[in-house]
Amino acid sequence: MKAPAPALAAPQAQAVPDEDLHTVPVRHWGRWATAAVVLVLGAGTLWSLAKNPNLDWATVGEYLFHETVFSGLVTTLWLTAAAMVIGLVGGTAVAVMRLSSNPVLSLLAGLFIWFFRSTPILVQIIFWGFLGALYQELAIGIPFTDVTFFAAPTSELITPTIAALLALGLNEVAYAAEIIRGGIQSIDPGQAEAAHSLGMRPGLTLRRVVLPQAMRVIVPPMGNETVTMLKTTALVSVIAGHDLMSNIQDVYAQNYKVIPLLVVAALWYLLLVSLLSIPQGWLERRYGRGTSSASASPLRRLLAVRPRTRKGAGA
Repeated sequence: MKAPAPALAAPQAQAVPDEDLHTVPVRHWGRWATAAVVLVLGAGTLWSLAKNPNLDWATVGEYLFHETVFSGLVTTLWLTAAAMVIGLVGGTAVAVMRLSSNPVLSLLAGLFIWFFRSTPILVQIIFWGFLGALYQELAIGIPFTDVTFFAAPTSELITPTIAALLALGLNEVAYAAEIIRGGIQSIDPGQAEAAHSLGMRPGLTLRRVVLPQAMRVIVPPMGNETVTMLKTTALVSVIAGHDLMSNIQDVYAQNYKVIPLLVVAALWYLLLVSLLSIPQGWLERRYGRGTSSASASPLRRLLAVRPRTRKGAGA
């Protein structure tokens, strides 16, 4: 018998130097075509608005930096900042109460969140604005007795601006509480247990261990809440809160130039929201380091310079 022929050895793959490798990016023609269509439609819309004589750009320029507009702008910024501070501080307290093992505290926090999230913010603003129709006088004293330490007319204490602040702040407490509660619950319970084993008190554990890690989950929705709060302040115009939208309405109620004045308001809101997006993006990247959520903005990705590939000597 003949011995079987030896099997042919498989050819060995030859290593290719790195400088001989060529990277060919995938062409996404559909994406570029879609982007071109969107840009053309957007440019056409802007051109139509810019050339529309009914827009009255002269009036827009006249009132864009008007004293009345600046006065309302200050009130809008003040209401936004104060309401968000109330929302963050109160929301943290309500979230801790909601997670408490004490059933009474948990129930009260749940009822607070249920009430303020279930009623429209416009209803709450009007209610606080017309609180004097319910209580003509606000007093501080001993309950169930006639002993009073302080009393004053409601209309003097609850001005339209204070009413707007109460409505916006308390409403924000309810939403912030749920955001903060979700952030706290996203942290592994072992983190708190490890801190307790080191002798840290629950309050210190919450401030030093749990909340810093929960910020990665809390910051993005709270940033959106801040932007929403800035725009929600426009609703206080129904009680003459002297915000930006209230003052704009006062102006076009006199000169009847509604569209140009609304353009003034829109331009200021666009600018303020754009400015708020800068610290929000920085905080998201700051607390999202080491995670997939810490990605670059679309503008940075668009302007990013791709590394050049080196061609081999034999190419």
